Amino acid sequence: MTRASLNKQPHEVASMFDDVAANYDLTNDVLSLGQDRVWRKEVAKAVNARPAQKVLDLAAGTATSSLPFAATGAYVVPCDFSLGMLREGKKRHPHLPLTAGDATKLPFRDDVFDAVTISFGLRNVQDTDAALRELYRVTKPGGRVVICEFSHPTWTPFRTVYTEYLMRALPPVARAVSSNPDAYVYLAESIRAWPDQAALASRLQRAGWSKVAWRNLTGGVVALHRGVKPQ
Repeated sequence: MTRASLNKQPHEVASMFDDVAANYDLTNDVLSLGQDRVWRKEVAKAVNARPAQKVLDLAAGTATSSLPFAATGAYVVPCDFSLGMLREGKKRHPHLPLTAGDATKLPFRDDVFDAVTISFGLRNVQDTDAALRELYRVTKPGGRVVICEFSHPTWTPFRTVYTEYLMRALPPVARAVSSNPDAYVYLAESIRAWPDQAALASRLQRAGWSKVAWRNLTGGVVALHRGVKPQ
């Protein structure tokens, strides 16, 4: 199995990410035209990790996304369900406590983390609402969630160009730089099928999060959603 289907069977998605682990960060940099670095900086600002705080970085992949949190002095736990990604991450960042875990059944106690975050991984989870409830469960009262995910561009002409890029330009670029281009066809399709900004905000609220808000990045190509667990 080299490509997951949009019904998101966990073993298919995990296998797909195992296959692309070695070049995943480089490929993302190329396909996003370097924007992924900008987006991750915005995530770090929104999480606002501080020394001694506990941060869960879900769908962390090779743990590249975890490094800004660790740099603040926070205790960050990179968690992913792709063992291939975790193995690659452990080779690069042996000092980080990389942990295998399913977003819908997290291997952590209730009320553990000061902040939980997931970047570009929520749409690959089989049950989005279960994942949002699990993130809520493991967050301390007063703690925060930050979700960075591909979304829907707000300007119609740009949205049309962006959709064309996803479905026409992305696959041949992926073939040139990725070990598994079929995986990136799935990722393009999953981006198109993902709920818009307001719909994701509603799902966060239904999971129990309060003070839910979002901010568009790169014209809505990506949206940064935030929420707080009530005290």
